[in-house]
Order: sequence, then structure tokens, then C-alpha cells
Amino acid sequence: MDQLTAASHPARPPTTVIERDGFVMHERTSPPGMAGLVSRIVIYRERSGLRTSMTETASLDIPLIVSFGAPYEIALGRAPSSDERFGSFSAGLYGGPVHIRSPGTTHCLQVNFTPPGARRFFRFPLSELADRMVPLDDLADRDLLRLSDRLGEEADWETRFDIAEDFLETRLRTAPLACAATGRAYARIVASGGRVTMARIAEEAGWSRKHLAGRFREEIGCAPKAVARIVRFNRAQALASGGRERGWADIAAAAGYADQAHLVREFSELAGATPAAWLSAFR
Repeated sequence: MDQLTAASHPARPPTTVIERDGFVMHERTSPPGMAGLVSRIVIYRERSGLRTSMTETASLDIPLIVSFGAPYEIALGRAPSSDERFGSFSAGLYGGPVHIRSPGTTHCLQVNFTPPGARRFFRFPLSELADRMVPLDDLADRDLLRLSDRLGEEADWETRFDIAEDFLETRLRTAPLACAATGRAYARIVASGGRVTMARIAEEAGWSRKHLAGRFREEIGCAPKAVARIVRFNRAQALASGGRERGWADIAAAAGYADQAHLVREFSELAGATPAAWLSAFR
């Protein structure tokens, strides 16, 4: 079967639709076969025509964007200039805030991969994507370009989801196996909430700490300590935004920080804001 043709599928996940203020988003949960590899698939469209700015904090999501509308202006760690425009692109891990300007007329399909999922999907070391955005044309991947063209030919949102899911499932299923030890080490860091020591991870992998760091940078796109740092930060964000009233000192302790001052420093570097300012903007 051509992986770019939407096929009959007995159990498509349900689609959630959110509409507000000139913005509509359709989202599907990832199919079971992509668990641990794909965290989110969404299609969204802006109709307001109003320029807006937003900041995305450091995360372990590696996005693939297929654009059907106007490009974003995007820069890492600073405000973007007017010539830093990205339509269809991917981006690797970055340990800091990503600043985005939208013209209010964007229209995209977005797939968020986990690092192990991105490594399998793109079929090259994620060091090639780290700390930068890469336009789809620059990836020199004919299948991805064909996918982009095929999705652009469709106007129906559900058909676009079906085509994208079939492509993802086929490509992930047929991908060459990546380094199993690196994958296990990554999963161990995430499962520990970023608290496991690098010495323990290296011992479990049968590697030196230097070798572990080198393989991580190549395969995942950053060092294992950087992954653990983002895991702890995302845990703090989840605790703060979870609806339960709790102080920042308690959140710092629960997320594995030495103290509240440590948490504040991490928010400054990974979110570009104080914890209180980030939470206010999140809500």
C-alpha cells in the first residue's frame, strides 16, 4: 500500500475540536502503535489575521510542521527578526525558550515526536537537528516532501489526519533500529523524573560517563544531564499548572530541585520568565 494514501482503518482515534478567538484546532490521540514515539498530532488554523507573539518553554518534544498557510517568525532564546521565517520545518531539542511570532493566518499539521520517535522517523542522528529549525526542503527527504504535497492537496481535516497517521505508522514500523542502549538510558531518565544519576545510567549501559554523553549528544541531540534537566523542569510545570494550590518551595522539592532558588534559576533559563510570570501567562 502507498503510505501516502489514506486507507480504511478500523479504529481511528477520536478527534477533539477546539475553537476560540479566530483559532480552530483538531487533535487526535496517538494510535497505540505509536505510543512512546509520537506524543501529539494536531491540525490548527488561525483566521484572526492579528499578529501575536508567544513563547514555548524547553521541552522534549521534537516537532514536524507541515504548513498550508503563512509562515511563523521563530528564534531560539530571543525575539525573532522579520526574515527568520519558517513554514514547513522540523526542530531539535533546545534548552531554552523559543520565541514565535504569528501573522494570524497560519495553517499547519504538527506532529510532536519523542526523541526516540524522532530518531526512528527521521533516520539520522538528532544532533543534526539540535538547537535549530530546519526547513523541510533542507532535510532532503523525498518521502516527506511528497507527504507535504499530498496533505496540501486535501481540504478535509479528517482525511489529512488519516494520511498523516498512515505515513507515520508505516515509516516508524519500517525504520532501522536505533541504538537500544541509548533508548533505554533515555527511558530511564524520564521514568526517574530526571533524578537518576548519570553515573548510574552509565553503569546500567555498561559505558563510561564520557561515552554515554557522546552517544546521547549524537542520538538524542543533547547530553543526558540536559535531558534530565528538562524532565525536572517539565515536572515542575505540570505540578504548578495541575490545579492544586501549592507553594513554589513545595513544587521545587517535589520536582527534585535543591531549593526554591534553584527552581527560579531554571525557569529563568528554560522558560525565559520567573515561575510566577510563566504560570500567569499559562493560565
